Amino acid sequence: MDLKDKMILSIIQEDSTHSVKEISEKIGLTFTPTYERIKQLEKQGIIEKYVGLLNREKLGLNIVVYCNVRLKEQSQKVLETFEKNIGKHDEVQEIISLSGEYDYMLKIIAKDINSYNEFAVNIISNIPNIGQYHSSIVLHEVKKSTKFKIDLG
Repeated sequence: MDLKDKMILSIIQEDSTHSVKEISEKIGLTFTPTYERIKQLEKQGIIEKYVGLLNREKLGLNIVVYCNVRLKEQSQKVLETFEKNIGKHDEVQEIISLSGEYDYMLKIIAKDINSYNEFAVNIISNIPNIGQYHSSIVLHEVKKSTKFKIDLG
């Protein structure tokens, strides 16, 4: 990956609605090589997909919770079962396997505290092999980004 590819990635991360023409002008290449580079980055899996970032609060989703989960046992089957069960729920945005005190950290989005409580009581606590879970409610998001730092040299 050269500097032009990195510039493309940087531009797309900032705003994926830029046309190939706009990107080509910003990086100093013509349309065709820019298009081919983007297609190659997609083919290599460096660009996984293009998405729209939504304002959760304007959608009435006012609570962000990080829920740490400890399982009673950590066999491969138990871990896979937990991941499959919790991963089905749209409220769960991220499932992160951890080392240390907890086995997983979940990022959960809910309408309000009552909705989260219902989710915790009816879903999380009913998944087999849940040993303990601990919820941390986000008071204020200081920085929220989806961008990776790309060294442009």
